Amino acid sequence: MTLDDFRLVVDVHLMGAAICSKAVWEIMRAQTYGRIVMTTSSSGLYGNFGQANYGAAKLAQVGLMQTLAIEGAKYNIKVNALAPTAATQMTAGILSEEVLKALDPALVSPGLLALVGEDAPTRAILCAGGGHFATANITLTPGVRIGGGADAGEQLIARWDEASNREGEIVPDFGFQQAAQEMASAGVTAPVAAG
Repeated sequence: MTLDDFRLVVDVHLMGAAICSKAVWEIMRAQTYGRIVMTTSSSGLYGNFGQANYGAAKLAQVGLMQTLAIEGAKYNIKVNALAPTAATQMTAGILSEEVLKALDPALVSPGLLALVGEDAPTRAILCAGGGHFATANITLTPGVRIGGGADAGEQLIARWDEASNREGEIVPDFGFQQAAQEMASAGVTAPVAAG
């Protein structure tokens, strides 16, 4: 694909979400209440062949959602993401009629209701399709301390299974928790920086 094709999709999906969020943000802050739902995609969460531009834009929406949710918390603004799987014009002709019927868009709607209600979560990534609902998470494993020796790269390669072991992984409350974990591993107390 061309860079123009890449930019066009990013403009529609990421910038479109940013523009719409910006349009309502001050109103929501003033009324100390709001709900925003980004429409992400499994193509962004997990990748999909031939959709680099779409996947990049859809995962970028998750990053936007994460930060807006942190910034909106003190104003009771909750921001979530919905990754729907539904029969659309994009899937017509690709999937069988039986599958398209099972992926009726109406079967995604209960997920949207859960993300915008009074007691809605915030920073949730809800995957919904065919009446099935699951959450996806951006996690951080406990990792492994290797240090900065000349052979650090080789050590990481040798200890990759330990670094990527998901036992004890967390969903960080904010991005700085990664640095705090890394500093704690090095025996350095890092100040906690949050919104």
